[in-house]
Amino acid sequence: MIAIKKHTILALGYFLLVALLGLLLRFFVIVDVPATYRFLVHTHSHIALLGWVYIALTSIIYLLYLKSAAIDALYRRIFWFTQITILGMLFSFPFQGYALFSIIFSTLFLIATYFFTWMVLKHTPKKFRNRNSYTCVKTSLIYMVFSSIGPWAVGGVMATLGKTSIWYKLAIYFYLHFQYNAWFILALCGFLFFILESRNIEIDKKVFQRFFYLFNISAILTLFLSVLWTQPPTVFYYLAGIGAVVQVFAFLKFFGIIRPNFKALGFDRFTGLLLKIAVIVLILKVLMQLISALPYFAKLAYQSQDFVIGYLHLTFLGLISVSLLALLSHFKLIYLSKGGFWFFFTAFILTEAIIFYRGLAIWQALPIPEQLLNYLFAASCLFPIGIGWLLIANFRKKVSDKPFGT
Repeated sequence: MIAIKKHTILALGYFLLVALLGLLLRFFVIVDVPATYRFLVHTHSHIALLGWVYIALTSIIYLLYLKSAAIDALYRRIFWFTQITILGMLFSFPFQGYALFSIIFSTLFLIATYFFTWMVLKHTPKKFRNRNSYTCVKTSLIYMVFSSIGPWAVGGVMATLGKTSIWYKLAIYFYLHFQYNAWFILALCGFLFFILESRNIEIDKKVFQRFFYLFNISAILTLFLSVLWTQPPTVFYYLAGIGAVVQVFAFLKFFGIIRPNFKALGFDRFTGLLLKIAVIVLILKVLMQLISALPYFAKLAYQSQDFVIGYLHLTFLGLISVSLLALLSHFKLIYLSKGGFWFFFTAFILTEAIIFYRGLAIWQALPIPEQLLNYLFAASCLFPIGIGWLLIANFRKKVSDKPFGT
């Protein structure tokens, strides 16, 4: 039997490491750090997406769909191969950035994700295959594989056109878009549908299909939001705008399914609160994407690094991470300490306020306090405290409940 709880605690360990790396990056503005900032940014982003989020999501997928498939040995091999690739990136990116060893380990990680996707598609029991939840999870994995076109393209662009080419950034944006806006979010939606199904709550097939088709249309078309900074032909603005509008309708359909059944999902009060927070953040995210379809704001978003970082952190920390913590707790894969979470969430609110204020101040020529970046560093200190608290609580707390469905 796979000790899946240990895997999710390992994911929390990666999350703590991400917080410490982020704090180190904020430390650069205060003292002269003997390291290469750009290399650490690469490390921070890779461990965030591929360590914390990927391991947490795939652990839940295994728990929900594969625990009864008698493939423990196969899953274990893929899991530990994946850990080797993540550790390889952790110990190569800080010292060389994108170079031989980091590229090798990044490539091996992509191959590991292909094997994981194949395993899910091949070995998921038949009883799940016609469920709405599996449709979402299966499609999210396909988006994950599709997103890997970006990293594969980066190597070719670097070898031919160089890092200064717009195609280098476009390849990265392609990858990030389908990670953030398709793989992560659709998988989370699938988990919520799974909970409804486990409680024998039926969803009208046509209603689900409307949500599913709208989501996929928006996932494809909102990709064009990532190219507007190049000032492309007008048609791209229309496509991006249509995608942003369709995304609004997709999530309206989703809320229309979940909201009437929210109490029936069986979340405890704290977990329910976390998911309501995630919904608020999701609404902000969708509205920001809608606004960024306008040419003026598309250009502003590209020119303001603070707005870009603020948006990425809003999605990663406020939507994806909060949702993951809530669902990991609901599936009894982690013990969710309230104190640890509120330290983490306070850090999120404070840092987002500072980052967005700085972007707004530069845009509107507002006063910027001299110590603003010091305040940002101080607020960021709460991240490792909160996440460390969550991690320690899981080592100290003996949770007697077995994971969901076991």
